Amino acid sequence: MEIGLIIVVAVVLYLIFTYNRLVTLRNRVKEAWSDIDTQLKRRYDLIPNLIETVKGYMTHEKETLENVTKARTEAMAGQNSDPASRSEGENVLTSTLKSLFAVSENYPDLKANENFMELQRELTDTEDKIQAARRFHNSNVLALNNAVEMFPSNLIANAFKFTKADFFELSEEEKAAASQPVKVSFK
Repeated sequence: MEIGLIIVVAVVLYLIFTYNRLVTLRNRVKEAWSDIDTQLKRRYDLIPNLIETVKGYMTHEKETLENVTKARTEAMAGQNSDPASRSEGENVLTSTLKSLFAVSENYPDLKANENFMELQRELTDTEDKIQAARRFHNSNVLALNNAVEMFPSNLIANAFKFTKADFFELSEEEKAAASQPVKVSFK
């Protein structure tokens, strides 16, 4: 009788521990996504100021500025999307910003402008924070997904309808593009 009671208590304690661990992991994923969201909003706020600063100097780069504006608008429109869809728009925005900074190298007056330099520093800092938040999010997603899939915690996860979360990552095309240097041409 005592052994049976010990086994029942051990199973109940395991169920409670595993359920609470799954809740903690799910909440960490939500918190990590919130961190990404905060940094992305900061980036959205910096971009219009950057474009206004650059406009006066880059009279021949209208297309580059329009691409950045369009990418920002599309990324902001996808704010309520799932992480996989959202990461696509964010990666396009990152790519257009890289093009803008590459083109800016050809404008010495712009590079000497204090506002531009400060905005560039802030945007670089924000991009670094986005990458850190992305890594933090993805590590939490990995922990949750492992717990949801691995035996025996998967039995509890399935019983209480815990699901896997999406990573915030680059698409295959974007990975290939990110590994290539930015090409700048003036026509």
